[in-house]
Amino acid sequence: MITNEATRLFISQHANDNIRTLALAAHGKPDIDLPFALDQIAGRQSARKKLPSWHAIEGIIFPPHLSMEQCSSEATALYKQSLLERLVCQDGGISSFADLTGGFGVDFSFLASRFGKAIYVERQQRLCDIATHNFKLLGLTQAEVVCDEAESWLKTMPRVDLIYLDPARRDANGARTFAIADCTPNVVTLKPLLLEKAGKVMIKLSPMLDWRKAVSDLGEENVSEVHAVSVNNECKELLLVMTPEKAEAIEIVCVDIRSNDGEVKEVKEVKEVKEVKEVKEVKEVKEVKEVKDNTESRSNIFDYSVFSTLQNLSTLYEPNASLMKIGCFDMIAERFGVCQVSANSHLFVSDHEVKDFPGRSFHIVGITTMNKREMKDALADIKSANITVRNFPLTTAELRKKLKLKDGGDVYIFATTFEDNQHRLIICKKALKKT
Repeated sequence: MITNEATRLFISQHANDNIRTLALAAHGKPDIDLPFALDQIAGRQSARKKLPSWHAIEGIIFPPHLSMEQCSSEATALYKQSLLERLVCQDGGISSFADLTGGFGVDFSFLASRFGKAIYVERQQRLCDIATHNFKLLGLTQAEVVCDEAESWLKTMPRVDLIYLDPARRDANGARTFAIADCTPNVVTLKPLLLEKAGKVMIKLSPMLDWRKAVSDLGEENVSEVHAVSVNNECKELLLVMTPEKAEAIEIVCVDIRSNDGEVKEVKEVKEVKEVKEVKEVKEVKEVKEVKDNTESRSNIFDYSVFSTLQNLSTLYEPNASLMKIGCFDMIAERFGVCQVSANSHLFVSDHEVKDFPGRSFHIVGITTMNKREMKDALADIKSANITVRNFPLTTAELRKKLKLKDGGDVYIFATTFEDNQHRLIICKKALKKT
């Protein structure tokens, strides 16, 4: 797919060079396909960390910037691979799979390697050509490439064990969209046909999406699993699994993948099972704009008025990004024996250190109100700090300016509002991980 030898040499010689500098330096060299060369150099540089196994293969063709930006990382693709092995490949038999939104083909390549038959569907001919080339280099001899609209192919495709979709999250003008019904293809309208054509359907959605609303839009009765997937504490995607059978409960899985240069080091999961009825009720309560609080959860809220009697109150916990996304805060409090600072702050405290808490933990060294004298005493020896605001009237930048503190150091300040509606600063140092 490389147009000529001069272009190939240019790509090889400038693999690590700055793209903007190259664009100027190579201008006016007609023997070089410069747009293609720059895409390849930029793509390979991005793949070094995002897709290390692809980066290691000579000859892989990379797409333009937007497709590269939107494609999955190797870490998240490997998680989906392991998930689907459990869903449809656990018996070791030859199974079939179709990806109706193939794109650059990263997710497809990792999933297809576990299936006897794999169909890649993509509406852009250019991406289909790239996929055909790359799949040969990746050894995916079972891959079939189809250039067609997902909706059209779905109507006539053979039944498969699994359908995978990653709907486009940009409108005709290139602006981001987050509602499931605004994505392309519209999986809400396609749901009946999807469930007719596959035993399992997996949908990848934006991490900005409200998962409860997505479940409601798709129909609670057919959604069996919801996965919030984070990499290095940054939520990257939501995964919804649908089945033709009616689900009595939905398994909620919060995943935090620790990755270094694309290589997966650790995968931590926190699971919760919710009855379908409960998921629906939670959605309805949230839509009523703070009318009623869940009185049962009040037992999980820290009472600041008794702080002075809790001499050993020592640790603050910040849940990882996946847990923050799912919002199962009462479950966190109950399972790990910790208390919420307040119902809306999403921070937890305890009088003991919790082993393997799914998130960051900090040693509390002080708590102060926003009273000037009290703050001055509490921050007397602090020149710099890492500041986080949660349910607080000031932004991080505004608070940093008010406190006159530099960024960084080994002090962590959490600015939040307690259940008594008082604004306070929790001053911490990061807890050391036990080996």
